[in-house]
Amino acid sequence: MNTWLKKYPLMTLITISILCINMESAVSISSPMGLVVQATQPIALDWLNKGLKAIAEGKVQDAIIAFRQAAQLDPALAPAHYNLGLALRQTGKLQPAADAFYQATQADPQFASAFANLGGALLEGNNLPLAIDYLKTALQLDPKLGFAHYNLGLARQLQKDWQQAIASFQQAIIYSPNSAEPVYHLGNCYLQQGKLELAKSTFIKAISLNYNYTEAHYNLGLILFEQGQLQDSLSAFRKAAQTNYNYPNAYYGAGLVFVQLKQYEQAIKVIKYARDIYQKQGNMAWANNAEKLLTQIRNLRR
Repeated sequence: MNTWLKKYPLMTLITISILCINMESAVSISSPMGLVVQATQPIALDWLNKGLKAIAEGKVQDAIIAFRQAAQLDPALAPAHYNLGLALRQTGKLQPAADAFYQATQADPQFASAFANLGGALLEGNNLPLAIDYLKTALQLDPKLGFAHYNLGLARQLQKDWQQAIASFQQAIIYSPNSAEPVYHLGNCYLQQGKLELAKSTFIKAISLNYNYTEAHYNLGLILFEQGQLQDSLSAFRKAAQTNYNYPNAYYGAGLVFVQLKQYEQAIKVIKYARDIYQKQGNMAWANNAEKLLTQIRNLRR
């Protein structure tokens, strides 16, 4: 690789995507059997079921109102708190969601999914030590909870504890075999360790599970570029762009490939496009990198 090119490397991409249990896995109670009978309980269950119906109809705000009402009427009704947390998380209200998941764990200390989602919410809030504690509790309660293994892997990844992260992602893959996210992040860990062939095959597997996984295409292109497989690298970057037209890294990467192929006009075209997207997204550091790279390419073209 040319000396000047080393000044403008491809961006090594590690995206963090917290996985909370899907709203389709919301917990309902159709019968009050096994619960302490209270005068407010049947009404609380009615509100819980109203919330579940609202979720099924895509009315998340109505669901939040219903779940909150159910939780207020019966604070011991763990599914009300839990589903409230899921609905709040779906609307991006992270702290209230974490509070609701915590209330669910207090109402039912055996509620593994509530601990796992609480850990996920704390992880997204960058409270790693507490997140790890709750995720470990979830896995003690249910060792087969795939998304808890996944979120624990993310926490270890953020700590740059690659071996522990790998172990967690491998467990997540076992218990969530159709999910592309743990496979992708496993590839990232291999990439950080410099195990390019392992990373490459792992990203390919992630793409087989979800063809539209933009970041997986990009990281595959990054590896192929480093290995000198320029045409295959360009193909991977193009696929990343096709799955997300507003993904600037794909155009930037393609530009570097075109430079290596001495196709300078094409390089300038895609690097400009990358620069403009970086600017629109407020990523001025990489917009400046792109602008400097354009200057270098124009000098090469002379």
